[in-house]
Amino acid sequence: MELRPYQAEAKAAIYKEWEDKQKTLLVLPTGCGKTIVFGDIARERTSEGRVLILAHREELLAQASDKIKKISGMDCAIEKAEKTCIGSNELITVGSVQTLMSEKRLSKFTPDFFKTVIVDEAHHVMAKGYQNVLTHFNTAKVLGVTATPDRGDMKDLSNVFESLAYEYSLRDAVKQEYLSPIKVQTMPLSIDLSKVKVSCGDFQVNDIGHALEPYLEDIADEMAKVCKDKHTVVFLPLISISQSFRDILNRKGFRAAEVNGDSKNRDVILKEFEEGKYNVLCNSMLLTEGWDCPIVDCIVVLRPTKVRSLYCQMVGRGTRRYPGKDHLLILDFLWLTGKHNLIHPADIVCKKQEVAEKVTKQLEEGSEVDLFEAEEKAEKDVLTERKNALEKALKEAEAQRKKKKLIDPLEYELSINKDDLIDYVPTFGWEIAPATDKQKSTIEKFGIDAEGMSKGQASKLIDNLMSRVGMSTPKQIKLLNRYGFKNVQDWTIDEAKKMIAQLAAANWQVWKCRIEPAFYQPERLRGNSIEWT
Repeated sequence: MELRPYQAEAKAAIYKEWEDKQKTLLVLPTGCGKTIVFGDIARERTSEGRVLILAHREELLAQASDKIKKISGMDCAIEKAEKTCIGSNELITVGSVQTLMSEKRLSKFTPDFFKTVIVDEAHHVMAKGYQNVLTHFNTAKVLGVTATPDRGDMKDLSNVFESLAYEYSLRDAVKQEYLSPIKVQTMPLSIDLSKVKVSCGDFQVNDIGHALEPYLEDIADEMAKVCKDKHTVVFLPLISISQSFRDILNRKGFRAAEVNGDSKNRDVILKEFEEGKYNVLCNSMLLTEGWDCPIVDCIVVLRPTKVRSLYCQMVGRGTRRYPGKDHLLILDFLWLTGKHNLIHPADIVCKKQEVAEKVTKQLEEGSEVDLFEAEEKAEKDVLTERKNALEKALKEAEAQRKKKKLIDPLEYELSINKDDLIDYVPTFGWEIAPATDKQKSTIEKFGIDAEGMSKGQASKLIDNLMSRVGMSTPKQIKLLNRYGFKNVQDWTIDEAKKMIAQLAAANWQVWKCRIEPAFYQPERLRGNSIEWT
């Protein structure tokens, strides 16, 4: 099977990380073929020895086994319940973490039995069962694969994985037409969740069910206005609520079915939904992982959550492309939560909270809005506001810094037009920690104030400063900017030094230098300085 370009890039990045690291992470959005990528890696890694693919649900194990068979023609052994790979000739094993986590089961394997361990849905890896398995097979190369690396309980995945080998964004997947465009419509129905309790970082499902029940009729009426001709999946908090909502939808003219963990005919219902017998499928969080149905073109989340990864999993059921499907529609509601924040559609694409809040406000106007277009507009607005605020803050701080020689890092970042420094967002937990004394000392040698910096921010700034060796220094940039020169960050040290000497010789009176600072550039940069006549 020929890999897509981003899949090939991901695979190469993983092998590169494995050169000097044992455990690395791959992040691909739902629908972008993570099983294909790790299946191809599993096939190749059999040349080094046995490979274990670890997952927590039967559907995920079946998916992995099927994809590997299609990719390579290789059958997989199974490590689950009474089935075992011990004594099998198969080099790839799909294993249930619930089975392998027990000491009794693990004791049957030598620690080097598997040379490679691949963890599917790796955002679960902090659980004790996964930790037991990885600790036992402690010499294996480990690859974690997930669509949602952030966790609801805020435990840092960097405690397990040493690096993020590759991340492919939802934005890029949509832009490059591997996933469906996403539109959002906020329905004009306010649902009060202010009395719902929070437990383990998320809303209690029983409380959500009781709070949601009075609104089910009105929700069905709103859905009837926009999605009767769509293939809709509805996520609800409880089986009883899911079944009640199915009945209400059927009374409103929908063809609705319901599935849950106890449904004996679950596979039949899912197949009939895919074939068009039903146009709405209600479930109580059963279909968040391990179910692929590309015809889904509408998602209704009636299980509000504070956990971004859970919300992404629900929305991911509808992001796959399908002939005739021009976009995925997410129906959102006006949730009233009191002091508790919850995840909105904006949170699945916006990395910065302030951008997400702007998008959410825009979506509340009620019209159907392209999610990425809304994000792009909000990002521009936020960046403009931030730069204006920074410039204002810098002006206010200038008076306080007259006696201080060090330059404000924000001023430096603005002066060199590096948005990746200005908009820096930490990825791993270690980046949030305070900058080390060594980092501060290095930064201050360049004339920049490092007080209050985080470790990740300091690391990124140091990388930038080191990459500019031989180019104009922060102090040179600040001085020449003060006299009206532009793009000084593109000058060399010597070019800046020469201009400063020229200014000093003219007693710091620019007009005596016979140049226009706003348009001046050194000769190396095409020599287009403008002299006064």
